[in-house]
Amino acid sequence: MSQNTEQADKQTYEQTPNHTLDTKGLICPEPVMLLHKTIRKAAGGECIEVLATDPATTRDIPNFCRHLGHTLSLEQTLEDGSYRYLIIKKN
Repeated sequence: MSQNTEQADKQTYEQTPNHTLDTKGLICPEPVMLLHKTIRKAAGGECIEVLATDPATTRDIPNFCRHLGHTLSLEQTLEDGSYRYLIIKKN
């Protein structure tokens, strides 16, 4: 990975989210359905933070981003039993 890519990932990860989507307690397919709704409302380049407890999101959210061309920053992190995703909407 190039230094520029690492810096962009770090900058994205440290970016303050424009939208926070708390899907903790919800199960597939609800987290992705709510993410899709939030993405439609967001402007290009905005950051969406998703908090989830469903382990299926570790597969579903990366696939959602890959399929629609959005950027998933630093894959996902696990904090206190919750998954945290930062997604940058494509322009």
